[in-house]
Amino acid sequence: MQKLMDDVILYHGSYCEVQNPDLKQCAKYKDFGRGFYLTTSHKQAENFAKISTGKAISNKITSPDQTYGVVSVFRFQHSRELQVKCYPFADKDWLHCVVGHRKQDMFADVVQELENFDIISGKIANDRTNATITTYMAGVFGKIGEESADRICISLLLPERLQDQFCFRANEAIACLTFVESEQIWL
Repeated sequence: MQKLMDDVILYHGSYCEVQNPDLKQCAKYKDFGRGFYLTTSHKQAENFAKISTGKAISNKITSPDQTYGVVSVFRFQHSRELQVKCYPFADKDWLHCVVGHRKQDMFADVVQELENFDIISGKIANDRTNATITTYMAGVFGKIGEESADRICISLLLPERLQDQFCFRANEAIACLTFVESEQIWL
């Protein structure tokens, strides 16, 4: 898990260039809640740009003729005191955080505890892992939150293969990002 240090380069994949992130436009019910998501993995950002573009075309947000996604590149400069929560491993605490943010009324205590964090980082539960987490939330592995259900879900996610993600949840955190450039990723 990459630590968030000064001058680290972070990538954001989307259907469009993002120079000035706006938290009001960020979707709810993502892994770490509403926020602007970035990763240290250029490949992960490329994949997300392709997925995001496909969804934007399907939802008629962008032209059906668009043949590219966009990876926006940012430099992080820690210029203020921020509250940062890091999940270095895909473990029980990470799983409960992800499920609590994706599904209302699940692990509400965990979501409440994280309310005041400016940045949350950890492994990414991407579209490849979504089926496993959805199966867990349906109770197929056992009662949600029980040790055996948690263990089964985490083992199926192959946590050692998951990339990192950083969720910038506050404007103070966004202010630490400097837009560097963007590049088109062909679909």
